[in-house]
Amino acid sequence: MSDQQLIETALSDTSGLPFRIASQRALGGGCINDAYRLEGEDGRPFFVKANQLDFHDSFAAEAAALKELAETNTVRVPQVVAQIQGNSQAYLILEYIDARPSRTGDWQTLGRQLAQLHALPKPYFGWHRDNLIGATPQPNPQTSSWLDFFAEHRLEHQLSLCQSRGYKLPLAAELLKELPTLLADHNVAPSLLHGDLWSGNAAFDSAGSPFIFDPGSYYGDREADLAFTEFFGGFPPEFYQAYNAEFPLAPGYSRRKTLYNLYHCLNHLYLFGASYAHQAEQMTRQLLD
Repeated sequence: MSDQQLIETALSDTSGLPFRIASQRALGGGCINDAYRLEGEDGRPFFVKANQLDFHDSFAAEAAALKELAETNTVRVPQVVAQIQGNSQAYLILEYIDARPSRTGDWQTLGRQLAQLHALPKPYFGWHRDNLIGATPQPNPQTSSWLDFFAEHRLEHQLSLCQSRGYKLPLAAELLKELPTLLADHNVAPSLLHGDLWSGNAAFDSAGSPFIFDPGSYYGDREADLAFTEFFGGFPPEFYQAYNAEFPLAPGYSRRKTLYNLYHCLNHLYLFGASYAHQAEQMTRQLLD
């Protein structure tokens, strides 16, 4: 079978209705996968991600995260329809949701629903499998201590990746030594995180209701999700007001968010190069001051 036939068969089997592709339209916005809107002869639309064949396992991790997020019945995510390993590419097929400009969306509801997601207890830090943050491998071994998990599987992991490409953070050793102080008296209960929550991964449907997508999920400190929403300019104030009204943040968040966003800054340094080196060094100095 051709890849097109495999997709048509998968969508026919999933829905119980014959599906034939009538059109497909490329969608922009992503820098890792190809994405397009697929429409059947009966008018049913789907969102399709495509990448090279060795991305099949990464799509499996994303599908698992979307399904787990959906099962919480808190914030909406696109429904997983099918995952296919074709002849030439791997595919993840999702529910297609018509999006509207984010400035007109219901940010209060998104803040409240994210808080409800974070309030659900989880048994450990990590996850049941490794996944990706962007295009970077993200290890998620089950760990009982947030300090140990964040030190070894977030900061040390990213520092090692950056060093493999010639980027070395001058104060890295000192920062790692100070982590117990930076996280002192911060009692963390594991929460299911989106894991990659910035404005590019949050949207609103035609009615203005929120949904989130492209997760890099794991069980961690909920503040890590909140922190990354602020990394590229932040969400509107009503989002944070609604979140805090539902599930108030603990004192010291304003300092810890810099620590958690350093992980993402290092990831951008690893992926996109030296333009993030100065920012990472500044963040480290701020934490050590």
